[in-house]
Amino acid sequence: MPVFPPSACPRLIVKVGSALLVAPEGTVRRAWLEGLVADIAERVRAGQQVAVVSSGAIALGARRLGLAKGGRASLEDAQAAAATGQIALSQVWAEMLAAESLTAAQMLVTLADLEDRRRYLNAAATLGRLLSLGVVPIINENDSVATEEIRFGDNDRLAARVAQAAGAQGVVLLSDIDGLYDRNPALPGATHIARVERIDAGVEAMADRGSASGMGSGGMVSKIAAARIANAAGATLAIVSGGIARPLSTAARHTLFLPEKSATARKAWLAGGLTAMGEIAIDAGAVAALLGGKSLLAAGATRVSGSFARGDLVTVVGPDGRTLARGLSEYPVSEATAIAGLRSEAQAQVLGYAPRAALIHRNHMALL
Repeated sequence: MPVFPPSACPRLIVKVGSALLVAPEGTVRRAWLEGLVADIAERVRAGQQVAVVSSGAIALGARRLGLAKGGRASLEDAQAAAATGQIALSQVWAEMLAAESLTAAQMLVTLADLEDRRRYLNAAATLGRLLSLGVVPIINENDSVATEEIRFGDNDRLAARVAQAAGAQGVVLLSDIDGLYDRNPALPGATHIARVERIDAGVEAMADRGSASGMGSGGMVSKIAAARIANAAGATLAIVSGGIARPLSTAARHTLFLPEKSATARKAWLAGGLTAMGEIAIDAGAVAALLGGKSLLAAGATRVSGSFARGDLVTVVGPDGRTLARGLSEYPVSEATAIAGLRSEAQAQVLGYAPRAALIHRNHMALL
């Protein structure tokens, strides 16, 4: 049985990598894409709502502009290629979906659109309405305006973030590899991992940063990061080989990343945040308190770094340097630094006013 049948997954996000969509010479692999679109149409007719996160704009634009290195020689080249290729990419999707009596919509988003809470909610509302109308949204990062500092950098994490916004139950990453292996699959003895119930240090160590095609911007590291984001929102993520004619309807080998538990929409958004403005390191006692559902108190903080204001997103790391949580700081960095390690009575003397209940309140924090 293929992953995420319509009956078990009312809303699905499908990510298509550049290497699957665009041939090495820079042309669309139309025969393969027709098979994928037929799969999507079959699922929509069965009642499943499907959105597609599609790579390929830079690769297509680079061919039309004659740019070296697939349009990735410089940021300016990538932006020009994206602006040119996005039109061609949208036309192909719209044409093929129309042949299946489906309507396509285009949504171009930047990292800031999904990191700012208000803009995130606006994008979520638009996406939800399109899906409820039976439209197939084709989503991509707006590479023509995004810079290195304010971009997702790969469509794996974008797909997971879109799944959060859409309230999707499943994410399929169609890739040039059929899932996670315990080491680089090119090495002798590599073993395929079919199911991951918890992403821990051991799973992360299996990731290989390489992209087999050289055309995409993500590797297994980005896919595991995407799985973390999707799982935090209660969605299951699958890495599926796209090297077959009908990847959504064929029972191909794949890796499933299963969520441990669902989270509230707000906490899922916090957990998926990518642009933390600072970092707070904590001691072992504070780690135990967070795992027990408590807020982060200043007394448990050992180090504060970054440049953040009150209400900004910060990461929380344990004594071993591993990220434990993300949350909204109750203090600006100067005050958080000043009261780190202090108990309430001492905080008041340093601040000159009565301290707040916590450095990060549990209602504004998501454990990872």
